[in-house]
Amino acid sequence: MKIIVIGGGAWGTALAINASRNPVAGHDVTLWVRDALQAQEIANCRENRRYLPDVSLPTALQVRAEPLPEWVSSLQSTDLVIVASPMAGLRGLLAQLHDCKAAVAWLCKGFEAGIASAAGLMGHEIQIQVAPGLRSGVLSGPSFAQEVATGQPTALVAASVHPSVRDALVTAFHSPTLRVYANDDVVGVEVGGAVKNVLAIATGLCDGMQLGLNARAALITRGLAEMTRLGMALGARQETFMGLSGLGDLVLTATGDLSRNRRVGVAMAQGKSLQQAIDMLGHVAEGVYSARTVVQRARSLGVDMPIAQAVVELLDGRLLPAQAVATLMGRGPTAEGL
Repeated sequence: MKIIVIGGGAWGTALAINASRNPVAGHDVTLWVRDALQAQEIANCRENRRYLPDVSLPTALQVRAEPLPEWVSSLQSTDLVIVASPMAGLRGLLAQLHDCKAAVAWLCKGFEAGIASAAGLMGHEIQIQVAPGLRSGVLSGPSFAQEVATGQPTALVAASVHPSVRDALVTAFHSPTLRVYANDDVVGVEVGGAVKNVLAIATGLCDGMQLGLNARAALITRGLAEMTRLGMALGARQETFMGLSGLGDLVLTATGDLSRNRRVGVAMAQGKSLQQAIDMLGHVAEGVYSARTVVQRARSLGVDMPIAQAVVELLDGRLLPAQAVATLMGRGPTAEGL
């Protein structure tokens, strides 16, 4: 199988490593890197020192950096294209791939930044706008790039309305260390991937303030209810949020020390500004950029998301960490449920 991974960050590199080292499948895998100097360094030292230090690239993995517009025509002989960009870059890349005949799937989790007159869009909604003819989908689920790259056991979800795309993703990445489950609920999988990042900031805040395990459990549980409410309002199936891309990804991102979004919350609880927290990461924390859009989309649908709203007010500087907690705990009593 011929696979192109567009994007030389941690997650794109990790999946390229995973696909190219599968001895049974024998895939032909290329990692496309935007920065020519970074690509040359990766190719020479066989390591992505910036994003995945100390993880060796398989000998078979190719690294390229030609300008993408000049290279798109060569994708016609490719079986699967993986877009491994941040959410902010998805629209532009899908527009360049609009005539691609291969299956295309993206890895980013979030809502595109909206404008004053419109809420931000999920990945599949962007694709419908800019490349409606693509056979596309999303690969998501509870996963840290470092663990996938080093071959630690992981399970992901391949979501698409096209059976051929789901099959391509399973064929490309299912291996002895990585299980890939197929799902046709693209909306549910994308909502889970986007909202869990926002909720992880809240849980990091909780842990950074040392509020205890009871508080963490409450945030995760009620956060899952918020995620499910929004997803169902957008047309998702409720059971999707009990799976890998919902509960699974939420638990991992809200509790794992490798979670960038959780680390933002921890840093702000310790008195760091938002900018200081971002600078400390050195990587994108999608929850920071999609939190406002998640809340905006929820409001447009009449969906109540108090935890996500508190995160937005914290990120915007309208609430201090202790005030955000007090706001959530001071809400009136309600019945448990969605």
